[in-house]
Amino acid sequence: MGLAPVAIFLAALLFLDSYKLVRLPAVMAVVAAGMAAAGAAFFATGLLPASLDFAIVTRYVAPVMEESLKALVIVALVRMHRIGFLIDAAIFGFAVGTGFAIVENLQYLRLVPDAGLGTWLVRGLGTALMHGGTTAAFALIAVAQLERKAYRGIAAGLLLAVAIHSVYNHFFLSPFFSTAGIAIALPLILNAVFAHSDTAVGDWLGKGFDADAAMLDLIHSGNLSDSPAGRYLHDIKERFDGPVVADLLCYLRLYTELAMRAKGVLMMREGGFDAPVDEATREKFTELRYLEKSIGRTGLAALKPMLHMSHKELWQLYMIGK
Repeated sequence: MGLAPVAIFLAALLFLDSYKLVRLPAVMAVVAAGMAAAGAAFFATGLLPASLDFAIVTRYVAPVMEESLKALVIVALVRMHRIGFLIDAAIFGFAVGTGFAIVENLQYLRLVPDAGLGTWLVRGLGTALMHGGTTAAFALIAVAQLERKAYRGIAAGLLLAVAIHSVYNHFFLSPFFSTAGIAIALPLILNAVFAHSDTAVGDWLGKGFDADAAMLDLIHSGNLSDSPAGRYLHDIKERFDGPVVADLLCYLRLYTELAMRAKGVLMMREGGFDAPVDEATREKFTELRYLEKSIGRTGLAALKPMLHMSHKELWQLYMIGK
């Protein structure tokens, strides 16, 4: 009762991911990171003054400390471009909470081995799902704020997670009513998120695929210089040596080809087909990394307006590279 509900819920989220954006090995690694966050929280709690009131710790100190540690895992994933859409944000967020809850409940079992079934009902269906839900909420808000380029708004996600955690630990009603509220509300909220994100992913795939195809047509047709992208390249070529300008154009072509390939992979996954990365695609990634070193950070910054390097585009290249 203490461990199964949160694990089953995480498995259900993976099943609902129609685009298969998140692979099981990555989820297990994030669960392990959540476990490490729980270990850090346990260590930090041991450093608190013994005179500090237990109610103060559980209601105010623990929510801030625990949600911050879990949020650090999500921030690291976002910065490494492992999260691109609301679906994978929800899954990875809940995975962090799952790892945290497993360690916390195992520790509770060690400390209170004679706890009754009612206690484990609250721990498993309430506290454990709360840990997963709060971190999923933070991840969802973080990704939504990134889409709007409102980076300061990410702090609002952490405040919301802390607030939910604190309210839950207050048990304003009874523990069983609080548990029932979490167990009923969380599936409904995440189901709505998945439905919205599925639609958003489909729209993005269609528009992005068309835009990438149009860019490749321009490059291959020889008419790039007459397009807005060509005029932009003409404007910036005076800042770079001739060979670097050639590398910029090669990088633009390779990046666009790989972006189209990544979108194609997602479309095939949504249709139930597996799409392994072939050797030719891996060679393109090798060439892309070489070109990144050749053109340098300045060149990448100059190309950024043409590549639409949002976190989604960077994520899709990471996804296909794996």
